[in-house]
Amino acid sequence: MANQPLKGMPRLQAAYRNSMRGFKDIWQGEEAFRIECVVFLLSVPCAFWIGGSVFQAALLIGAVLVLLIVEILNSAIEATIDRIGPERHELSRMAKDLGSLAVLLASGLVLLIWAAALAERVFA
Repeated sequence: MANQPLKGMPRLQAAYRNSMRGFKDIWQGEEAFRIECVVFLLSVPCAFWIGGSVFQAALLIGAVLVLLIVEILNSAIEATIDRIGPERHELSRMAKDLGSLAVLLASGLVLLIWAAALAERVFA
């Protein structure tokens, strides 16, 4: 009986606590995440100025949120690889490099969407 899974509101509360613990961990351990959070906070008012509509502002903000999500997943991959062991292994290198590539591509997506919105605002 002691291992009964949580249901309903207690499950949601436990999930929230776990998420906040994860946020604390990544905030303390990942400078890139802290920088991207600052970019996110700055992007919100800019998105409403650059975007021609609420939908466009949401798209601009959403692009930066995607970058944050990818950064979190990359950090999770790195933590998992580091947990396995400190020795160098080609698959560990590949997993970390692929996570890094995902962050790079997400950053490119942010730049593409924001550049297009800015160009539309300036040249339209």
